[in-house]
Amino acid sequence: MDKVLIAPAPLAGLDAGFVHVLRKAGFELVYPKRKGQMTEDELLEALKGIRATVAGSEPYTRKVLQAHPQLKVIARAGVGYDAVDLAASTDAGAAVTITPGANQDAVAEHGFALILAIAKNLIPQHLGTCELKWPRGANLPLRGQTLGIAGLGRIGKAMAIRGHCFGMKLLAYEPYPDHAFAKQYGMSFVSMDELFAQSDFLTLHMPATKESRHLINKQTIAKMKPTAYLINTARGSLVNEADLIEALQNKRLAGAGLDVFEEEPPQDSPLFHMSNVVVTPHAAGVDLKSRDDMAYSAAQAIVSLSRGEWPVEKVVNPDVKAKFRW
Repeated sequence: MDKVLIAPAPLAGLDAGFVHVLRKAGFELVYPKRKGQMTEDELLEALKGIRATVAGSEPYTRKVLQAHPQLKVIARAGVGYDAVDLAASTDAGAAVTITPGANQDAVAEHGFALILAIAKNLIPQHLGTCELKWPRGANLPLRGQTLGIAGLGRIGKAMAIRGHCFGMKLLAYEPYPDHAFAKQYGMSFVSMDELFAQSDFLTLHMPATKESRHLINKQTIAKMKPTAYLINTARGSLVNEADLIEALQNKRLAGAGLDVFEEEPPQDSPLFHMSNVVVTPHAAGVDLKSRDDMAYSAAQAIVSLSRGEWPVEKVVNPDVKAKFRW
């Protein structure tokens, strides 16, 4: 019986759809010994005898892939795959899949939770009220504010829909613009420099690539309004945290809402001690519905590939098809 590693900690112990899909197809499910994101060494140990994984953010490096030639499918429960060495996966004959369409609404809801927490001064007011200080004051409106969206894919569009409902002006930078969507929601496409300059809330929805690394840095922050807020629910590598910290300390930016960090889990940081910063633990994409939907979609990809079927919309290293053998 082929074994599937269920790597993400939030999936442990669930009697959910993905479990039934895999077991019905004849797979044995294996779970990590420790709850939490695995290190490279832990993953090397956990993958012994494993044919496929429902993968989280653990590091599928070339070392890991070379050590486990029996691994045939890395099915990410999500849409980001920067923790997977794609070239090494292809060299090893392992298909890498994602779950498009499963979590964009969860991320967008979380993104707006961060925006609202910042705009409405939620955490300082909560703490102050609990301390009987009654810290009343005028908060920021969202209506009439400019929401700048860097990357108008599924998640960016989900953010735009919610921004439209709040009466925000919508701007986006997107190399492959969907003009019909933009027209429907009264959105304008602008250059990245214009997005920096005009956004009151700048929200990042770009993949982690060499080109996007440290998109937010001292130079690009200088183009932004000092009254602007940065929201990042994408990947930590998009932001130079040292430059962001300096900008926040010097009031070059008004605040930030961060779900992702350059190092995860992060070490202590000045970001965690600022009243104008709201942080969460890379949790935006996982609510109860998206968790189950992503896992189910990943399980379906594994079953399809084991049967010789090719889920084109999910495979992110299509060049592996020529050498893929279950």
